[in-house]
Amino acid sequence: MAISISGSGGITYPDGSTANTGGNITLTGAFTLPSGNTAQRPSGANGAIRFNTSNNVIEVYNGTSWVGVGGYAVSYLIVAGGGGGGGYNGGGAGGGGGFLTANNNFVASGTAYTVTVGAGGTGNGTSSGSGTSGSNSVFTGIATAIGGGRGGGGATAGGTGGSGGGGGATSGAAGAGTSGQGFAGGTGNTASYYGGGGGGGASAIGGNGSGVTASGGAGGAGLSNSLSGSAVTYAGGGGGGSNLTNQAAGGAGGGGTGGYQSATAGAGTANLGGGGGGGGHSSYPTGGSGGSGIIIIAYSGSQRGTGGNVTTSAGNTIHTFTSSGTFTA
Repeated sequence: MAISISGSGGITYPDGSTANTGGNITLTGAFTLPSGNTAQRPSGANGAIRFNTSNNVIEVYNGTSWVGVGGYAVSYLIVAGGGGGGGYNGGGAGGGGGFLTANNNFVASGTAYTVTVGAGGTGNGTSSGSGTSGSNSVFTGIATAIGGGRGGGGATAGGTGGSGGGGGATSGAAGAGTSGQGFAGGTGNTASYYGGGGGGGASAIGGNGSGVTASGGAGGAGLSNSLSGSAVTYAGGGGGGSNLTNQAAGGAGGGGTGGYQSATAGAGTANLGGGGGGGGHSSYPTGGSGGSGIIIIAYSGSQRGTGGNVTTSAGNTIHTFTSSGTFTA
């Protein structure tokens, strides 16, 4: 039902009653639109209007889909920086950077959104030190991905983060991941012939270190995403360090390999948010640094916004930020 206002000032109310204002209509206050979240959108009639509580925007049905008034919908991928690996003799590996993706998020035309791409954490080269956690990646006003947790070393446990850091072979304890962004690291083994825990990844827990084989735990796998126009895997955990010769693999998605008796740990891959590998034997002690993150913003049709490296694929415009900047919608 609706309220109609005639040209001469007559009003018809939803119950069918009428009123004549004599041609002078004065309205104060506010008219409340029907509202609900995105999942509650009705089957729209052309010209229907409502308030979307998921995006906090007025939207209109254009005969095909619901569109925001004064803006447009974007999809995004946000990956934070990976954590750095811990110190030697079975250092824990860094966790992969937090991984977030979503579709149909409203941006207001002409608004400048700050985009911060998180740096990877640093690896530690001392016998008793952990690495440092990765930095957050932020699409301001939209979403934040949490930096990957640091790899444990000595008596220091793996750090919490987007994905958690692996436990060092002395402390054993691993760091937790963040719900919806990544998984926990693996535990370090405190028995003889130490092995550090692998860092957690965006899709899997890091592997546990082994005292039997002196192996570090493998890094947890990351997640594949095609928003860039092709499938790329991001946010893998680093491999745990080994006191002997067994090298732990980094998780798919840029995780660095674990250090061991004759090799330094690998770094996480830049702009994939991979965790750094854990430091190995005292001859090659340094944990690997985490890889930096990335932010990708895409929308259907020709270019509307500015910022980042702009490309097109399959009818979409794609803005890729490998370093911090501004997206203007």
